[in-house]
Amino acid sequence: MAEERLPVNTASRRRLLVLYVVAAAMLITLGGRLWYLQVVNTTAFTKLAAANQTRDVIVPAVRGQILDDVGNRLVTNQTAMVVSVDMMDLSRQPGGAAPVLRRLAPLLGMSAKLLAEKTRLCTAGVPQPCWAGSPYQPIPVDQNVSDQVALQVMEEQKEFPGVTAQVQPVIEYPEPEGANPAQVLGYLQPITPQEIKSRHLPVTGFSGVDLVGQAGLEAQYDSQLRGTPGTQVVSVNAAGDVTGSVSQTVPANGDDLVTSLNAQIQADTQTALNQAITRSRAEGNNSNQGAAIVMTTTGRVVAMASYPDYNPSVWTGGISQSEFNDLFGTSGGEPVINWATQGQYAPGSTFKVTSTAAAVADGYPLDGLYDCPASVSVGSETFKNDGEPNLGDMTFAEALIQSCDTVYYNLGIDMYDSDDPSANSQPSASAPVQKMQKMELDWGFGQDSGIDLPAESTGTIPTRQWLYYLWKDNAHTGQNWCKNGRQYGSYVQQIEWQDCQSGWQWEPGQAAIAAIGQGYVTVTPVQLADAYVALANGGTLYSPRIGEALVSPTGQVVQKINPPVIRHLPVSGDTLSYIRSALAGVVTQGTAASAFSGFPLSQVCVAGKTGTAQNFGANATSVFASFAPCSNPKYVVIVMVPDAGYGADVAAPAVRTIWDDIYGLEGHKAAVPNGQVPSATPRITSTGAITAPSGYGHSTKGK
Repeated sequence: MAEERLPVNTASRRRLLVLYVVAAAMLITLGGRLWYLQVVNTTAFTKLAAANQTRDVIVPAVRGQILDDVGNRLVTNQTAMVVSVDMMDLSRQPGGAAPVLRRLAPLLGMSAKLLAEKTRLCTAGVPQPCWAGSPYQPIPVDQNVSDQVALQVMEEQKEFPGVTAQVQPVIEYPEPEGANPAQVLGYLQPITPQEIKSRHLPVTGFSGVDLVGQAGLEAQYDSQLRGTPGTQVVSVNAAGDVTGSVSQTVPANGDDLVTSLNAQIQADTQTALNQAITRSRAEGNNSNQGAAIVMTTTGRVVAMASYPDYNPSVWTGGISQSEFNDLFGTSGGEPVINWATQGQYAPGSTFKVTSTAAAVADGYPLDGLYDCPASVSVGSETFKNDGEPNLGDMTFAEALIQSCDTVYYNLGIDMYDSDDPSANSQPSASAPVQKMQKMELDWGFGQDSGIDLPAESTGTIPTRQWLYYLWKDNAHTGQNWCKNGRQYGSYVQQIEWQDCQSGWQWEPGQAAIAAIGQGYVTVTPVQLADAYVALANGGTLYSPRIGEALVSPTGQVVQKINPPVIRHLPVSGDTLSYIRSALAGVVTQGTAASAFSGFPLSQVCVAGKTGTAQNFGANATSVFASFAPCSNPKYVVIVMVPDAGYGADVAAPAVRTIWDDIYGLEGHKAAVPNGQVPSATPRITSTGAITAPSGYGHSTKGK
């Protein structure tokens, strides 16, 4: 049993004693976990108070931490001395705010220009840095200032009116084992006036806690993490001095969020993804984004990596314009975006598992033979096998193992011919869904997975209804196909001209290419992982969950978070078992055999499917989706890297590395004992001590 205790804030307590000498102060202990100092501004009290009057003082709640599955802190709070500026107060000073800011800037070791920028409001057209919060809220301008600086600010209030130095909570990202799921964790930003109104949030006057989650888990679980501030009613005399406490409502500190993320597996998954993209770029590809996911077959996310990542501490204490541009700039791959949930990529041949299920459901025999010619012609279009091999008749299993595209082209065309052709003759928003696309929707594609993150893309399944709206939105508006298209123009113009005439119509060529996960078909990495979870576990499609439990400040589990069941796949157990067996063959003798050559399959049997999805104007998206162990799957691991080439060359080797890390194979250290993530949650006491589940320990590596 490994136990970790919060570090003793000796330095923070010393700072409190120093400040107590020069200012009336209240020392507040919150949940036994952090110390805060609310310095009473006697000058303001003098202006506002008369004899025997009272004033409400907001007592902030401590924001909860975010932990991994053994109790490692992914997000926590540390105390720091923060200098804040009340611009409303400064605006009433002789000469306004500028003279005070000019005096304060050299004390803080920054230019007056930078300080002025930090205290301006983020209105339209104002670049970073700027203040995005309420204009009535103190603006933090420097964190972790020295005791000497804090003392000078408080002693020289005539020089620095409206400026305070307070011990406040500062968000910290320890990165245990190097785990940095920045996009998953999200970030905090100051409360805006709109959020104060819409969320009914109080302004505490502590700039470090007047923050709300703006992305990721911080936003998804914001109300539980932030807690509820308390109120202390104090009496003041004519001089504005606090004479006593009239009443107090104790704050309810935020709950800690225990996640199913495992710091070691997360770090290993990040490394494998980063190395795969580095190799791809070294080969001349323009890969600048990608995703890797590890899930249990019960719907829990163990690791979620998005490339490129970033240091989430960039949000702490204000962000510069250049840092903002780096996060959101497309040239750098937009690190702020979680490509695991928001990236939309063609899945390629990993999609053939749904096409197989759709064909069997439509009456094609599971044990039948299907022709694998070198190419298939549909009208004026010819669809070819990679390398154009003519492999003759084969079973579905062999078609999956060898990834024969033409078997699936033919299935797509045959099912098109028997799938209510009259529904293709008229543009209609109520046209019936095609049979193969209905199966794809049943596997969770083309819709939100419902994962507990606030931002998620739906991907695309080209149903007749979807095609109708695509045509309606772009024929005469949007891309304006009818204006820009030319019957005998460039290739793109010819496509636009054709789309103008019949872009709403489901065509046999579209059916053929969709059957191998290309054309209009796109999926998010989390959708693909979730679908393979359902395949691996026998047909249960979950809504994935990262959160595992909410634990109160007293150490009680107030909510156990379980992945909800969306549905059971409309696929027989025999069909799913058949597909799983075929995917085991992909690794031993099929398209992934070279990527897994020498892998100790006798120790951990891995099954999977490669995907190489062609993209117009770019290299193919490299995809590999897998599960293990074959006979009793516990995990699903997928990697998607656009503009990277064959699935067997980039994605599959990265997946192999992740399996090595989970189970401790091929010289790797096992990320978790016996390849098993804990079934119990860590125990958190009311004093903040964290005990890992039995048999597991905390990380000793991190910041």
